[in-house]
Amino acid sequence: MAGRTVIISGGGTGIGLATARAFARDGDTPVLVGRRAEVVERAAADIATAVALPADLTDPAEAARVARFVAERFGTVDVLVHSAGGSGLLEPGPDNGGADAPGGALAATAHAWTVAFRVNTLTAVLLTEALRDRLASPGGRVLFLSSIAAYRGSGTGAYAASKAALHPYAFDLARDLGPRGVTVNVVAPGYIEETEFFGDAMTPERRATLVAQTLDGRPGTPGDVAETLRWLASHAASHITSQVIQVNGGAERGH
Repeated sequence: MAGRTVIISGGGTGIGLATARAFARDGDTPVLVGRRAEVVERAAADIATAVALPADLTDPAEAARVARFVAERFGTVDVLVHSAGGSGLLEPGPDNGGADAPGGALAATAHAWTVAFRVNTLTAVLLTEALRDRLASPGGRVLFLSSIAAYRGSGTGAYAASKAALHPYAFDLARDLGPRGVTVNVVAPGYIEETEFFGDAMTPERRATLVAQTLDGRPGTPGDVAETLRWLASHAASHITSQVIQVNGGAERGH
C-alpha cells in the first residue's frame, strides 16, 4: 500500500516523528502538521518524502487552512494520525489562571482543564472534521493517540479526561465512517521514553516506578507506538475498527 498520503499532527517530535519515519519507509508521504514551524520543517527535511505544514490546530481557521492545503496538494487523505497533544501544563500566572488571577485556585483549575482539552481533544476533533470528507473511501484510516492515563488517571484528572474524551468520539466516527470503508481506532500508550512529554519533570525515581509497573520490565519507545499505528493503517487490519489498543507493556493491568 505504497504511495499513500499520511497526515500526522504533532509529527515533528517523539511518537509523531517516529510514525512519519515508519510510513516513509513504505514509500508513503507523511505530512507533518505542528504548531512550531521550525520543528516540523526540520523533521521534514530529514525524511525524503515528508512535507512540513505548520499550523496551530486549536484554531478552527488553521484547521480549515490545513484542509485546503491537503485538498489542493493531495486531494485524498489515506491515513490521519492524531499525535499532537501534551500534558497541557503551563506556568501559572495572572494571565493564565494562576493564584493571583481573579478566582484564584478555581481560575487555575479552569485554566488547566481548558488547556488540556484544547491541546488534546479539540486539536484532534477540528482536524478530523476538517478532513473527514477527504478520507479515502474505502481504505481510509483515522488513528487517535490516547494514553494509559485515560484508564488510570493522571494525578490532576485534566490530562486523563482530555485523552479519555477521544474514545467515544472515535467510536462515533467509526460508526459514521464504517459504511465508507474507513476504520477508526485509538492507541493508548503507557510510559514512552524519548519524547518531550515529561520535559524536565522525569526523575530517576519516577522512571524506575513507571518501568516497574510494566510486565516486560522496560519503558516503551516511540517506535513501539509507531509500528502499532502503521499496522492499524495497513490492509491487514482492515476489519479492526472502534477499538482501543494499549501499548504499555501490561502496565495498565499491573502486577
